[in-house]
Amino acid sequence: MSFPTFAGHNSGKTPGSTIFSAMKQRIQKHYRMARYIVYKETLVDSKEHLWTFIGSFFGIGLIGFLNSQYVTANDNLFLIGSFGASAVLIYGVVNSPFSQPRNLVGGHVLSAIIGVTLHKLIPGEQLWLSAALSVSLSIVCMQITKTLHPPGGATGLIANIGSAKIQQLGYWYVLSPVLSGVLILLFTALIFNNLSPHRQYPRNKHWYRIWKRKYR
Repeated sequence: MSFPTFAGHNSGKTPGSTIFSAMKQRIQKHYRMARYIVYKETLVDSKEHLWTFIGSFFGIGLIGFLNSQYVTANDNLFLIGSFGASAVLIYGVVNSPFSQPRNLVGGHVLSAIIGVTLHKLIPGEQLWLSAALSVSLSIVCMQITKTLHPPGGATGLIANIGSAKIQQLGYWYVLSPVLSGVLILLFTALIFNNLSPHRQYPRNKHWYRIWKRKYR
């Protein structure tokens, strides 16, 4: 008497191997995308390097100038370290998903809110905990909202480890220096990144439709 055999019964595949295979395919897909972006961004002539320099110079320079004019009067800081990393992305890698306006603004602002909140909730002697949670929660929040912007993690961290002047701002830190500085970087990028015939910024002209997660 023979028993029926079922297709795939002896295939040797386990749920674990199936999950691993799916993860491997996703990693390979993201790797190919990253290689394409890097390849495309390096196919530029010397004029493109000039536009990168001009855009980043005016973006960071304008924030620094405003800081020098008003920091004494308002006891505020406009220029924070994470803006330097943002400048690399929005002026140097303009086609990257991380460089788009939704990611730039949303990533910094959400991370700033999270950083300030955790700084207020967790006592100062537990700085390691508030700093770690600020970065981790900021990353997850940016992933959920489709606003992933790597420098945003630093913005959340600065809310905890920044100078006493930064920490005294409380939630004002979200508006200035974070939001005010980000808007200056964005407006500068919208101008200088579109002066070159080889650049188009932002990549998605409907990026402002923040209520639709597919728009970036």
